[in-house]
Amino acid sequence: MRKTGLHRRAAALGSAGALVTATLIAGAVTAPAASASPATGHGYGQDREARGAAIAAERAAKTGIDWQDCPADWNLPKPIQCGWVTVPVDYAKPYGKQIKIAVDRIGNTGSKSERQGALIYNPGGPGGSGLRFPARVTAKNPVWAKTAQAYDFVGFDPRGVGKSAPISCVDPQEFVKAPKMDPVPDSEADKRAQRKLAREYAEGCYERSGAMLPHMTTPNTARDLDVIRAALGEKKLNYLGVSYGTYLGAVYGTLFPGHVRRMVVDSVVNPSRDKIWYQANLDQDVAFETRWQDWQDWVARNDATFHLGDTRAEVQDQWLKLRATAKKNPIGGIVGPAELLSFFQSAPYYDSAWVPVATVFSKYVAGDTQALVDAAAPDLSDTAGNAASENGNAVYTAVECADAKWPTNWRTWDRDNTRLHKDYPFLTWSNAWMNLPCSTWPVKQQTPLNVKTGKGLPPVLIVQSERDAATPYAGAVELHERFKGSRLITERDAGSHGVTGLVNPCVNDRVDTYLLTGKVDTRDVTCAPHATPKP
Repeated sequence: MRKTGLHRRAAALGSAGALVTATLIAGAVTAPAASASPATGHGYGQDREARGAAIAAERAAKTGIDWQDCPADWNLPKPIQCGWVTVPVDYAKPYGKQIKIAVDRIGNTGSKSERQGALIYNPGGPGGSGLRFPARVTAKNPVWAKTAQAYDFVGFDPRGVGKSAPISCVDPQEFVKAPKMDPVPDSEADKRAQRKLAREYAEGCYERSGAMLPHMTTPNTARDLDVIRAALGEKKLNYLGVSYGTYLGAVYGTLFPGHVRRMVVDSVVNPSRDKIWYQANLDQDVAFETRWQDWQDWVARNDATFHLGDTRAEVQDQWLKLRATAKKNPIGGIVGPAELLSFFQSAPYYDSAWVPVATVFSKYVAGDTQALVDAAAPDLSDTAGNAASENGNAVYTAVECADAKWPTNWRTWDRDNTRLHKDYPFLTWSNAWMNLPCSTWPVKQQTPLNVKTGKGLPPVLIVQSERDAATPYAGAVELHERFKGSRLITERDAGSHGVTGLVNPCVNDRVDTYLLTGKVDTRDVTCAPHATPKP
């Protein structure tokens, strides 16, 4: 699932290049018993793991978190504080091997009487780090000012990510080398080469991180989230999840419905078992094509600025011409079609990328090749950034491959992606190669959780743009149906991924009201779109 919440990550393998990067409540509380049943588990040894999660949470509640100034190399501004929460690798063995989850926080900006607890954030991925979340307060982000008065902002690196027992599948410098193979195959030989790369990537994950791979699942991350809740001294969870973070929230709400106080999910992964994860990625390919065309229409309307054509067809012709040029001779010796796609796909992801991407494109057509190389080529000297990109991709792959059973027959992949590519060529083959390691994944693949309403689950607030490419709109509708009493806010005629961080009072005011009071509208709401970017 090509998504990371609020940032793009490296695309996988040889197919697409790297780019894409508070006060505790006094005393400890005992964690409520985890609510679960075999009916919701389906393949996760749910009863044993539910008991293990309750044991780990009770232990964390007694231990708490030893908050300290953050290490200098974490690059988190004061007064953000950092700490660790210990969780079992395998919740069926709560006294077995443990790992440490990195967490950080900033206290609420209001008074002690205004404080409502901690708001925990996940930005997506799988593989995204949430440690930058408290920096929204230090940056005085106006969208979050009211919520920050009431809540400590808490971020964390999920298991396997960043500072939290990070996993790896390949040497980071190898991962970012460019140019990579054109993701669109010209022949059966090209497909065989990509299949070989995918198989080698899966093998590399096992060689470098095999002990963690069976436990890199969304339900385990949800259990970690509950242990973090307990370690914070919170009886119930306040949660904001974006992109894949919505699926993490949906799984948490299913496993621990009585532990939820407030939950906002923004840009929603379709939680249907039939979608997780193979079909969800195919659905993305269709949605990306639609949003790519939205961007092209906008570029055409602003032809006086960008000079790329005054119709969508003319802009597309410029794109195909650029792609063909890069395929024949990589631009600057390093930017081929894969690297172009990694850069250009940020436009269908986020409205905030519309102007920058169009500007670089315009400069290239006007003769400025270096602007495109600077924007699209990997920075081989950025060893820390490249390690983060490789790690993010490793976690993405590990979680999606472990969460669900994937087709193992290449003919299924070839048939489905060949069909889709005919009408939706922008992303289809690149997305296929990114996920193909799951077809030869070396550890057991689970059956996805049956996401549904459980006893004690409060109203969940769902926020979704109508034309989102990374998490198509149908996913929000599906979760809305599964979580009884939830409310859906739709941003009409908009498609940016991650709505709650944008300026749209119709959305922002309702998110604030919900987080501050728990109140939702009596019915679902449709909001006008946020402002379209201006050149």
